[in-house]
Amino acid sequence: MSERLRRWRMILGGQDADGTGTALSGVDARRDAALEALYGKESDRRGGLGASSPRVARWLGDIRGYFPSSVVQVMQRDAIDRLGLRELLLEPELLESVQPDVHLVGTLLSLNRAIPERSRETARAVVRKVVDELEKRLAQPTRQAVSGALHRAGRTNRPRHGDIDWNRTILANLRHYQPEQRTVVPERLVGFGRRLPSVSRRIVLCLDQSGSMAASVVYASVFGAVLASIRSLRTQIIAFDTAVADLTEAMPDPVELLFGVQLGGGTDINAALAYCQSRIDAPRETVLVLISDLFEGGDEAAMRQRAQALRADGVQVVCLLALSDDGAPAYDHDNAAALAALGIPAFACTPDQFPDLLAAAIQQQDLVSWTAANDIPTAAPAEGGQ
Repeated sequence: MSERLRRWRMILGGQDADGTGTALSGVDARRDAALEALYGKESDRRGGLGASSPRVARWLGDIRGYFPSSVVQVMQRDAIDRLGLRELLLEPELLESVQPDVHLVGTLLSLNRAIPERSRETARAVVRKVVDELEKRLAQPTRQAVSGALHRAGRTNRPRHGDIDWNRTILANLRHYQPEQRTVVPERLVGFGRRLPSVSRRIVLCLDQSGSMAASVVYASVFGAVLASIRSLRTQIIAFDTAVADLTEAMPDPVELLFGVQLGGGTDINAALAYCQSRIDAPRETVLVLISDLFEGGDEAAMRQRAQALRADGVQVVCLLALSDDGAPAYDHDNAAALAALGIPAFACTPDQFPDLLAAAIQQQDLVSWTAANDIPTAAPAEGGQ
């Protein structure tokens, strides 16, 4: 069999009309059977895997052996959606067979109240594994970016000797170079004060916990735990649907925080912003990150006025339509444009971009310019403003 025919046979699936006349054997045949179980005609009638936990567990083990990790994650998500496997995820033996990822965590969180006691520890272990992997990836860049931003925000021209930034000091004093001594005599010292105030900035993460925001909630919980470990920050996490839940006390352990979230409810952004506003005691030192697709189930006009009032008080407000790697999200374009007209940028942000975004906000940079410099598309302001 030629390599080209083999590949076409794998793509076309071996149905009567595939036209290749080619049979598969060995690993190729087993790989094809795994694909057929999920994507073949029988799977449309839920006949490819059936509602059998052992059979699904074997299939999950097969695809992990036949396909790369990125493909396995896609197939797992498709199996949950196409074959109605949500209920089977409540079985501990099945959970042990699944390759954990952010989307699986989102599915488990949406089923949180339905998870039976026998499966709860396994579900928590799955969530813990994903959270630990995300912390390894994101913690150091976040601490580095945020700590650097805090020190830059506290720049001083009268630093102690140990706090002098010599590179910046030399650049600022090159005109005072003394050729005969072959040295620069600094007129002005530049440095960073090491002793920042006990709390120099406040961060409020306001999380929409509607079902479409599952991945964003997972990432935000991990970032919340990392930010909570930075002493010069005071970080709060507020989750909302039609009600508001302050999850700040659970923030040091993102797994506990995630199991305190109830995905899939309605949305009242105005009520959430009102709660956040009541908890902000230093507006000009506060960054409020609203993570929401902006589909408001409450009073839209009141929500926009609340956002405008927060801006007027001096709060640095930014709206993330998604905090995930999933690409362009669905969102309410009218509300996004209305916020943009108020000077509140609304855009999707990947987890790898978030530390730099937060650093820019802490330094009170123009976030519209920051998004443009980083080639991040933002919602266009509504015509005529607000």
